[in-house]
Amino acid sequence: MFEYLKYYLSPLTQVLAAVGFLLGGDYVWIALAWFPLFAVIDGLMKPDFTTRRMRNRTAAYIPVWLSTLMGPILYVALAWSLSHHELTTLQIIGATLGTAWLSVLPLVPAAHELYHARGKIGKTVGRYAQVCYLDSTRMEAHVVGHHIDVGTPEDSDTAARGETLYTFAPKAVIKTTIQSQKFIGDALVKKGYGRWSIRHALWRALLALGLFLGLLYSLGGTQAVIVSLCAMTIARFWIETFNYFQHYGQVRLPGTPIEKRHVWNHFAPLGRLLAFEITNHADHHLNSYQSFYTLVPHKESVRMPSVFVCFFAALVPPIWFSMIIKPALREWDLKWANAEERALAAEQNRRAGWEDWFNEPVPRTGNTATAAG
Repeated sequence: MFEYLKYYLSPLTQVLAAVGFLLGGDYVWIALAWFPLFAVIDGLMKPDFTTRRMRNRTAAYIPVWLSTLMGPILYVALAWSLSHHELTTLQIIGATLGTAWLSVLPLVPAAHELYHARGKIGKTVGRYAQVCYLDSTRMEAHVVGHHIDVGTPEDSDTAARGETLYTFAPKAVIKTTIQSQKFIGDALVKKGYGRWSIRHALWRALLALGLFLGLLYSLGGTQAVIVSLCAMTIARFWIETFNYFQHYGQVRLPGTPIEKRHVWNHFAPLGRLLAFEITNHADHHLNSYQSFYTLVPHKESVRMPSVFVCFFAALVPPIWFSMIIKPALREWDLKWANAEERALAAEQNRRAGWEDWFNEPVPRTGNTATAAG
């Protein structure tokens, strides 16, 4: 039973954040407070390599659905709070950042889990819950693009070596948005419709956003719309920072099979729970329909720190490069990459101005990047 219950930590954080908005005052900071709290705890905990012992799919997906539905509800609570409480400027900033944070985690992995499932209802709910981060057409770029192109220059979610968080996130936002519209248009053309016909998912996404903002306006007026749009925009960029950690610097020859070694995994316990196992990432790229609780940790892979630790390290690029990602990539290049991938990696290292480590001894273990957890 505990295997199922521990995934309720995600919707619990959202519910308590919503309660904070309803109470007003400094309680609005509850939403944002989860971020540093979980970051510290997760960074101090030992990696969790256990395989989940869950068999009841319906029971396993209840917290996924709750976290997905709580995404829009949190914005409703925020709008209500703005209209019923005299919040200070600092409190509004805290509420905005907190809403943005919870729009990333747990909403992104929860919606991601639903639109990767085969059910039509789940796909629809997962798609439009993404209105909370202005990206209701994200599914196409993710499924048709990322899951095919991962580790190649075509992939908008794979950062090239030497690229910082600050240059990657805005570029990824633009590229994924353009890719989604192209993939949707291509599919329409194949069916005999116009590329920008009324059937294009972008128009439904804009309609969903307009209706949602209309609801928020009815609850909290212009201020609620402005604050919500700020939170959505911050969340949209914040999302790409987590893609930055999942695939940074990985290389794969286009057209070759995707293997477990072509992604990074983060096995810190809270990260696995809060993100519905998306940080336990390898199996997901082998079978995107595989349910989150059936993913098996790739224990032999290069061991990465908590995704929270990676985020804070990447805010200072020299720390991210020297303490985490360069040691991890060196080990990956020497131990896991094949000859073609080593050539690609060496070229990326050269362009980034990084050192050439390809004549060094092969590392003996998979624990090079464990200094921070």
